[in-house]
Amino acid sequence: MPEIIRVMLVDDHAIVREGISLILETDPGIEVVGEASDGREALTMITEVEPDVMLLDLRMPGMDGLTTIEELQKEESEVAVVILTTYNEDDLMLKGLRAGARGFLLKDVDRETLLRTIRAAAGGETLLSPEVLNRALAKSGGRTDGSGEVGSLTERELSVLRAVAAGDRNKEIAVKLHISERTVKAHLTNIFHKLEVDSRAGAVAVAGRLEII
Repeated sequence: MPEIIRVMLVDDHAIVREGISLILETDPGIEVVGEASDGREALTMITEVEPDVMLLDLRMPGMDGLTTIEELQKEESEVAVVILTTYNEDDLMLKGLRAGARGFLLKDVDRETLLRTIRAAAGGETLLSPEVLNRALAKSGGRTDGSGEVGSLTERELSVLRAVAAGDRNKEIAVKLHISERTVKAHLTNIFHKLEVDSRAGAVAVAGRLEII
């Protein structure tokens, strides 16, 4: 994780950007380096401001949030995206997470959760609250696009997957299982590959379908 986390705010409402910026300024470890009113403007600014994390609204005139995430994926950008939206809609949440977002928050989120999610994203983690995980699982009906089988997972990988389903972050999983964070990340990579998913939400959906959580 970088010493100072550089954040870009992307929202079509200036007053929202201003409010979030004021909150983030209270944390000395976070710096707001840029603001944009839509995805296209954000994409043109990335090279100049070099953010670590992008707080991104989904519904904006011009280029919307989902399209922005897809463009970042095409460009193989290392910017970690956290969706910050007014709309408490499961379809939007799932689409954003499947597109590669590292978090999903509503704009009425409390300060500590916002800061914790930003730090997790900057550290390469996908931090989803148990509520979001449960909603993702309920929405998928226990199904996922992945067709892998749980039988291919090792006991250690199963332990990691159960911890993810409980909402634990990589650091917490490492402490709980007495392994390094790097090892946790390696296990997650193997889990995603074996279950043919590309996100923690997808892995949890598989876990629910196969009744291991």
